[in-house]
Amino acid sequence: MRLEDKVALVTGGGRGIGKGIAECLAREGAAVVVADIDGASAESTAQALRKAGGRAVGVEADVTRADQVDAMVRTATQELGGLDIAVNNAGVVGAKELEDLSESEWDRVMTINVKGVFLCCKAQAPLMAAKGGGTIVNLASVAGKIGFPGLSHYCASKFAVVGFTNSLAKEFARKGVTINAICPGLVGTDMWMGAEGLASVWRNEGESVEQAWERFVETLLPQGVPQTPEDIGEMVVFLATAPHVVGQSINVDGGYATH
Repeated sequence: MRLEDKVALVTGGGRGIGKGIAECLAREGAAVVVADIDGASAESTAQALRKAGGRAVGVEADVTRADQVDAMVRTATQELGGLDIAVNNAGVVGAKELEDLSESEWDRVMTINVKGVFLCCKAQAPLMAAKGGGTIVNLASVAGKIGFPGLSHYCASKFAVVGFTNSLAKEFARKGVTINAICPGLVGTDMWMGAEGLASVWRNEGESVEQAWERFVETLLPQGVPQTPEDIGEMVVFLATAPHVVGQSINVDGGYATH
C-alpha cells in the first residue's frame, strides 16, 4: 500500500468525487479525515471506510469558516496523528446567464469554491512545511481552463483555483510541500445529475436528465465515457506519491480539453 502510515484530509468527502477520493486514499493505506458540511454524510463515508478495515474520522465542517477549517485540521493532527495529504474538494456549481446572475449567486460560488480553498490551504500548507513536507491537491475543473456559456461565475471560480494553486505551489516548493490541482471533466455526481444539476438545467425539450447526460458525454468527450470519482481518486494517489510534480493543473477529462 503506497500511503501506509499517511494521514489524509478530504473536504466535501461525504459524497460524489470527495467520497471516491477518500475511498482511494484509504485503499492505499492512508488514515482519512472525511470532512463535509453535511456531518451525517461525512460520518457515513468514514464509517464505511472503517468497516472496510481503514482508519477514518468524520467531521462536519464549513470550508468558508476559518474556525471550522482550523478545527478540521486539528482533528487530523490530534485524532489521527498528523496531516500528510490534503484534498480540497468541496465546491458548488450554478448555471446562470449573465442577465440572470445575481450578486448573491456570484458570491455563493466564489466564496465556497475560492475562499474555501484559500482557507484550507492557509491552515494546511504552513503545518506541512513545519513538519518537513506534505501534499495538497485542490479540485478545479476543465471549466478552470475553458469557458462555458452560462457558467461564467463557476468558470471564474475554477480559473481562480488554478491560478492560486500554481502561485502557492511555487511559494512552498522549497518547503517540501507539493501543491497541484486536478481538473475533472464530466463526472456523474449531483453537480450534473442532481435535481438542479447541469444535465437538468441544460436538457432539451422532451429529454430526460439521463438522456441529456448521455448526449453531453457522447458529444463532449472523445473517449465517449464519463469520468468517475475513482478516476479522480487515482490521480490524487499519484500526486501524493510524486514528489517532483509541482504547480500543475492536471486534466482527468476523457480528452475533453483537446477540443
